[in-house]
Amino acid sequence: MSTFGVIKKHENFESKFVMPRNVDVWCPPGYENNEAHYPVIYMHDGQNLFEPISSISGGSWELDKAIARLMDAKKTGGVIVVGIWNHGDIRWREYMPQKPYESLALRKHHESFINRAGGEPLSDAYLKFLVEELKPFVDSNYRTLSNQQNTFVMGSSMGGLISLYAISEYPDIFHGAGCLSTNWPAGERELVDEMAKTLPTPENHKLYFDYGTEGLDALYEPYQKQMDEQLRLAGFTEDENWSTKKFDGASHSEAAWCARVEIPLSFLLSKAN
Repeated sequence: MSTFGVIKKHENFESKFVMPRNVDVWCPPGYENNEAHYPVIYMHDGQNLFEPISSISGGSWELDKAIARLMDAKKTGGVIVVGIWNHGDIRWREYMPQKPYESLALRKHHESFINRAGGEPLSDAYLKFLVEELKPFVDSNYRTLSNQQNTFVMGSSMGGLISLYAISEYPDIFHGAGCLSTNWPAGERELVDEMAKTLPTPENHKLYFDYGTEGLDALYEPYQKQMDEQLRLAGFTEDENWSTKKFDGASHSEAAWCARVEIPLSFLLSKAN
């Protein structure tokens, strides 16, 4: 327990759909001293969110501090964050949107994906774990606002892809998705077009995208602009239920996402609670 909330660890969380994995549930400052219920954000690459010691890269998003700052600024009343740890060996397979990948449009990408990821995508099973097993556990054991209006999903890179896929596959579960440095080159323009076919409705969903200009992020702008056009065609309105931001000089790293995570959090949570 600290001024930045408390993390409750659930190690080797069992599932009938996916391999067991660690799950961290972060509760905001004041959670243990009141009876309030909170919105929930489900986040991928959970070992990178709070503690550098568990992070793959040695740096973290410092998400607890970011949310505490937003609470101090009265931009949110607080939110519970569920950090789902990845399995490094199958991360790409669990985060690659499965139905778009399996379409004929992405056929030319299949061999290169399998060579890199070690097998076919497993993301449909991963999302079943999240929606059918993990969310009910969190709603039963924590004081959540469990309705669609207060349930979000967020991640970076491949985590951005699976976040968009999650809200598209389960639009009745998730209200908003935060997709930071979305790894569109995993399927290039064909992936953008396929994912655009199943976007959630703009009437009751919010989508956030961003990208930097250095490292891997330097590849993302043309694909993101392609998706932005698809969002307009689908009826999304920029700065209302959709936001795309470019961060000049930002790289593909936990440090970069840490530096700007308050922006997607503010956008997604603006009408939560």
